[in-house]
Amino acid sequence: MKYISRKKALLVLEDGKVFEGKAIGKVGTTTGEICFNTGMTGYQEIFTDPSYYGQIPVMTSTHIGNYGTKDIEDESDSIKINGMVCRNFSAYSSRYGEIKSLQDYFEEQGLVGISDVDTRSLVRYIRDKGAMNVIISSDITDVELLKSKLSKVPSMDGLELSSKVSTKENYYYGNLNSDYKVAVLDLGIKKKYFKMFR
Repeated sequence: MKYISRKKALLVLEDGKVFEGKAIGKVGTTTGEICFNTGMTGYQEIFTDPSYYGQIPVMTSTHIGNYGTKDIEDESDSIKINGMVCRNFSAYSSRYGEIKSLQDYFEEQGLVGISDVDTRSLVRYIRDKGAMNVIISSDITDVELLKSKLSKVPSMDGLELSSKVSTKENYYYGNLNSDYKVAVLDLGIKKKYFKMFR
């Protein structure tokens, strides 16, 4: 197994608090509203869940990436989060069947993330301080420049996001000749189980 050297990355909160870590996914800069998720499994489902559109989740589960990704576990057609924060990130994965590493998955979809962060401290901090925007960067190390960029990011409060996660065209599941049909307005439906039972 080859050692992967990762660049330094910075996470800067809207109120100026800074956390240091290591780059994961694509090297670059991203912004979004910080939140956290306490799930012990199902990280791929979280990343593709339309309800997380525009947000940057802090994953409280200690290890992220160790079981890779499978296409069938996507909840939508692409990653919906704007970034990801975790403590321990595994660029290598092991599981039965055809899998892709989370690092490759993030790179393919252009997702910028940060690991090696004290996620317990960060989650306690945002629980106390409330929702706020955050910037993550692995290509800019100037904290003041990151603060300046972050100050221009609009708040998610009141943003119209349903059109961003809705379908662009009609789609169907099940037996089209059935006597009973159900119409659903898609404003961000999770589709994993539709794909499994198609």
